[in-house]
Parts: sequence; C-alpha cells; structure tokens
Amino acid sequence: MSDERPPEPDRVEGAPHPRETARIFGQETAEAAFLDAVAAGRLHHAWLITGPRGVGKATLGWRIARFLLSQPATGADGPGLFGDVAAPGPATTLDLPPDDPVARRVLAGTEPRLFHLRRTWDDDARRLRTAISVDEVRRLKAFFQLTAADGGRRVALVDAADDLNLPAANALLKLLEEPPADAVLLLVSHRPAGLLPTIRSRCRELRLAPLAPADLAAALAAAGAVVATDEAGRLAALAGGSVGEALRLLSLDGLAAYAEIIALFADSPGIDRQAAMRLSETAAGRGAEPRADLLASLMDLFLARLARSGIVGPPDPEAGPGEAALMRRLSPDAAAARHWAGLQTELGERLRRGRAVNLDPAALLLDMVLRINRAAGVPAARSTGGA
Repeated sequence: MSDERPPEPDRVEGAPHPRETARIFGQETAEAAFLDAVAAGRLHHAWLITGPRGVGKATLGWRIARFLLSQPATGADGPGLFGDVAAPGPATTLDLPPDDPVARRVLAGTEPRLFHLRRTWDDDARRLRTAISVDEVRRLKAFFQLTAADGGRRVALVDAADDLNLPAANALLKLLEEPPADAVLLLVSHRPAGLLPTIRSRCRELRLAPLAPADLAAALAAAGAVVATDEAGRLAALAGGSVGEALRLLSLDGLAAYAEIIALFADSPGIDRQAAMRLSETAAGRGAEPRADLLASLMDLFLARLARSGIVGPPDPEAGPGEAALMRRLSPDAAAARHWAGLQTELGERLRRGRAVNLDPAALLLDMVLRINRAAGVPAARSTGGA
C-alpha cells in the first residue's frame, strides 16, 4: 500500500489548497456584499458563488465558512449574528487571526461543524470519481441531523456544485427546500447555468469577476509563483483573469506553447506541415495528457482571440510575439470574426466527440491545426477579392 495521498479535485497543481489561502485578491465587491447581508440580518441559508474558474470562488467560500463558524449563530432562545449586547459593530472583513481556534481547525481539517462536499477518490479504480454521488449528499444530510457539540452554526461547502450528478442534485435540492436550523450551505459553481434552476432559485448569488492584471500578479505572488516582468502581460492575457489558469500555464510552460502556435500559423494558409506534425506529436504517448489538454485549450483560445480581433481589433497586449499582426491579417472585420467563431464551435465539438471515443490526442490536435490552416484561406481570399 502506498502512503501517497490521493489528489484533491479542488486543488490546482502547484498552488495552495483554497482552505490554505488566507487572502483573496480582486473580489472586494462580492465579499462586501456578503458582509452587508450579514450586517443587515439577511444571512441567507444558501449562497451560490459563481464566476470563471480560478478567480477565487473556493477561496471566498472557505473565508466565509471560517468567518461564520467563528460567530455566534441564531438560536431559538438567543440573539442572532452580532445581536448580543457585548458584540462590536458589524464586521468589515472576513479575515480571522491565524491563531483563531476555528482557523486552526479548518486548516487542519478537524472542524466538526464544517462539511466539505466534493468528488471522492475511488480506491478500486485508483482515480477520482467523475461526479458527486447521492451517497455523499446523504452523508451531508446526516451531518446536518447531528446536533453541533456547542449548539452553534454548521456550514457545508460544496466544491463544485457542477459535479453533482442528477440524483445528488435532487437530494441537495431537498436540503435547500427544507434547510436545517443554523445551517449555511456554500455552493461553488463554474457553470451556474448548468445547475438545476430550482437549486439556483433557492440560493443567493455572489458573482466573482476575472482578476485585473495587478490583482492576478498579487495572487500569483501570494501562491509562490514567480513571473518575469516581460511575461506578466502575456500571462494575464492568456489566463483571462484566472489565477488557476495562470498557474496551469506556468507549470506547463504555456507561454512558450502559445508562442509556438502563433509561429506555426504565421504563414497560414501555407503552414509548414512538418512543424505542425512535430507540435502535435508532443501530445502523444503515455503521460502527455496535460500537454494535450494544454495545446487543445490554447488552440481554442487562439480561435476565440481571432474572433474577438475581428470585432474590437488586434489584442493589446499580445499573448505571444507577432500575435497582433497575425490576427490583423486573418481577422480584419466582423465577417471574419463570425467565420472564426463558427470554426471554434465546430472544432470544439469535434474535439469532445474524439475524446469521448478515445481517439489519439496527437491526431486530434493535428486535425485542428490543418482545419485552422485551411480556414485561414477564407479571410485572405475575401480581403483580396477572391472567391
């Protein structure tokens, strides 16, 4: 038996787990909205924390959980949050001192009033399960049925609600419809539109925004990531304001990979086919899955930036050397933008179908490259008056 701990589905490789992250950057609006609701006595029993991946949703959820568990709950015979005479004025921050007992227990994973619902490890298959099952939600229900040792509040953090399968989602809905006393549920969601409408309707939403470059840089520094000054702008452009995506790009040398893609298409629709094959072959073989996923996501991003360029002009800052000139040539107008947006949708669907039947990742990537290359001839022909 190996003593190696199984991977955590809610941890970005190379970064601290959200429960270990004390600070959050660039999300002051959402944090203030929550504190305002608490101060006004409108603490909802369920909060849906939404926004793009990697912008701090789980970090905010853990901050809220620590904060709530450190405060007195509303009891049938007692005052509400901040309601006792000795309490100070309304809190202006979710921060807790590092030596706070709740903060220490949450960090150690020993806080008895906190339930963390997420995908679990399958010992037989030696991998993370693909969904949160109804059995896990039943464990959450049992947790709420227990009386807290000190009679205080209990908190459940679901990360991510998008991972609930349908039976689990329906079981969670029953908890939202009949919430236990002095309980708060915090649901993290990257794609709230995919949740059951009845789940969304029973939650108050806290929407988080992509991080501005300065906030992204501060968050990366707090996570221990070192970014060269000349790379900061390119990294921010590729990451789309997501700390998680920025960390993934750094760990997989994503800036260099995107520069390869720009260089490959510099002469499109007449690319070097041997160079295209060499690029796709870097995603072949056992252990190359992260590289394959990286290149596929960067190809998709390249198409999205092409489509955007035809509407608002070439990107500034560039995400790779020569990107602005290439996009100015390939996507000069709104018609070209529609062309590239349509191709992005088409290739995304082809990639999903190919993965579903376990096609070779290298072959899928080469197909994407060649189809993008052929499509590059359409805007070029239009701009020169060709067919």
